[in-house]
Amino acid sequence: MMMKQTVCFHARKELLTEQIILKCKSLIMRNILLRSLMIFSGLMFSLNLSAAKINAEKVGSKINVTVNGKFFTSYIFSEDEKYPFFFPVNGPLSGGSVTSMRNAVYPHHTSLFFGCDMVNGGNYWQEGLDRGRIISVNAQIEKQGGDTVIITDECIWSRPGALSPVKDTRRFIITAPAEKYYQIDVVISMEMLMDVVIRKTNHSLFSARMAADLAVTNGGTMINAEGLKGEKDTFGKGSAWIDFYGKRGNIIEGLAILQHPSNPWYPSPWFTRDYGFMSPTPMYWPQNDKDTSMKKGTVLVLRYRVLVHSGSHTDADIAGKFDEYKKTSTY
Repeated sequence: MMMKQTVCFHARKELLTEQIILKCKSLIMRNILLRSLMIFSGLMFSLNLSAAKINAEKVGSKINVTVNGKFFTSYIFSEDEKYPFFFPVNGPLSGGSVTSMRNAVYPHHTSLFFGCDMVNGGNYWQEGLDRGRIISVNAQIEKQGGDTVIITDECIWSRPGALSPVKDTRRFIITAPAEKYYQIDVVISMEMLMDVVIRKTNHSLFSARMAADLAVTNGGTMINAEGLKGEKDTFGKGSAWIDFYGKRGNIIEGLAILQHPSNPWYPSPWFTRDYGFMSPTPMYWPQNDKDTSMKKGTVLVLRYRVLVHSGSHTDADIAGKFDEYKKTSTY
């Protein structure tokens, strides 16, 4: 009888132990599942936060772009302008433009723009529409409403009494990869409609005129990929990128232009000014020191990345972002 009770006791003990083990296993599995769900939910929440909502709207002769409901920039293509351009180009924190829209001394510096002087005798850069202008004929929003806006345009280079020497197509891909910086990928294809000669000029191709408060003359910083600073050390130097930034109250904001390694003349020498101008300008340093010539039918494809950022060039990791950019293929 005693042995029978002992056996029953051990059986109940083993059963109880198994039940406890099963319950523990169940609790452990439930905790693992809950943790997994929490991690997954957190990841999805993080992704939702980081995926900026970018919208574009065409209003008259401009396309307005917003990032998470905040106005970022306008692509302006009015018939009474010298050429299409972006203005304002608002910083991600201040909401104020990091570029400027003309001034009394240099009225042909129009924010973020593309043009060229001395093209078959025409001027597609400086003021005076009768000297030449770049006319938008098909500005469109190709994509908008998600995490990317794509703007396309077709332009004719025209002046009174002369045949058009160039037509170009433009593609702007606007994203906001992080809260503290916005990005514009620029692809411009220039087709020569005749033999073209561009005389030596410091007014050529993609350029930015910075806001006055960011200028080196007002305490800002202009630095290239080699770490050289200011007009004195960056002017005429070939470099993959230049970043221009300065203090705005308690924050720092700026704009960097990156040249894609596939560009002709890469890395192009830069025309820089401490008062707030920068442009990778190959036409100022032609091989023969006189002009740049291209035959009819030549297609010149130029790619740039514009980073509008907070912080210094190291805070924004401009060097790292260039390393990423140079690995990208064509758009």
